[in-house]
Amino acid sequence: MSKPRIVVTGIGATSPLGGTAPESWDALLAGTSGARSLEYDWVAEYDLPVTFAAEALVRPDTVLPRPQAKRLDPASQLALVAALEAWSDAGEPDVEPERLGVDFATGIGGVWTLLDAWDTLREKGPRRVMPMTVPMLMPNAAAGNLSLHFGARAYARTVASACASSTESIINAVEHLQRGLADVVIAGGTESAIHPITIASFASMQALSRRNDDPSTASRPASVDRDGFVMGEGAAALILETEDHARARGAKIYAAVVGGGVTADSYHITANDPEGHGASRAVEMALAQADASADDVTHINAHATSTPVGDPNEYQALRRIFGTRVDDIPVSATKASTGHLLGGTGALEAMFTVLALRDRVAPPTINLTTQDPEVPFRLSGQPTPLGDGPHRAISNSFGFGGHNAVAAFETA
Repeated sequence: MSKPRIVVTGIGATSPLGGTAPESWDALLAGTSGARSLEYDWVAEYDLPVTFAAEALVRPDTVLPRPQAKRLDPASQLALVAALEAWSDAGEPDVEPERLGVDFATGIGGVWTLLDAWDTLREKGPRRVMPMTVPMLMPNAAAGNLSLHFGARAYARTVASACASSTESIINAVEHLQRGLADVVIAGGTESAIHPITIASFASMQALSRRNDDPSTASRPASVDRDGFVMGEGAAALILETEDHARARGAKIYAAVVGGGVTADSYHITANDPEGHGASRAVEMALAQADASADDVTHINAHATSTPVGDPNEYQALRRIFGTRVDDIPVSATKASTGHLLGGTGALEAMFTVLALRDRVAPPTINLTTQDPEVPFRLSGQPTPLGDGPHRAISNSFGFGGHNAVAAFETA
């Protein structure tokens, strides 16, 4: 028996480029950078070696009602802002609570709540630690709060697989819909981890760019002079449902999620496999589920973090699947504009992939100086038209721990 086709009927985002999905998309197409210097006292207080990041452009606590925001870690605030937009965009589906599910991911969770509570304990004692500390810091807080807000009782699940987290959640949502566990799913991911400890830790392992003098050009995937990624912040949400369910209620359809692959490298806790075996298997799995071949793919949203090792490794993984044709497929490395949202990055890039298919345009990759001959993707500093007709695209996410997740999409 064939599996039902799963479609995207609503999108929402709050990102370094804008407070909504349309604002983020427009800024991406315009070649805007979301990276900025950090204007906080703690940057100088801790003498941080990296003094910039790509924070969410619109603070979520300025969007949500104050009493609601105070009970949520910033990661959960961002998740709720994105999900509210996506739900409205989908026409607020009339669905029974027992048929509404949540698949929402994070890589780190409520790091700000955890460390603020630790400071309170040390400075003021245990009686001053907030009773809501654990419900705010737990990694499943975003999914749980979305379930509470929207009355989703089918399930509320959280994936925490580092930078592959939210792509994996989208893949899980597709499987849950195809298995009949829900009629509608709120899927996506969030991250708010631009904190002194994470900046210091990533900098210590030589993972971050140190272009403090020019943050807007610091994330430069595939450039020969790239020197690390830029930390990002934000959330994105997709409303997913079966095509039959969407058409029965007259919903607009952006695109279809037609496949997904999840694998593990079992190679190193932080480095990905330089030969790309795990990543390429994830692509193969996604295409197999989509009943598609490598020749059918007309656009790729690459993981492309701007690290010296990661970018060429991804190229090798894709070359294993696409051969030399990978050099001709329009590729977008959108972290050049957004920075790296860690556990939220896959959801934001999935949304960008959906919009690329809707508008039939590959977003630009900014900050490309001299392209590294070891990463000869077809990248452009300008939007690249994809042409009329049907298109298939993949969005890649790879994370610490050897996690690989690839989602496949096609035009509606």
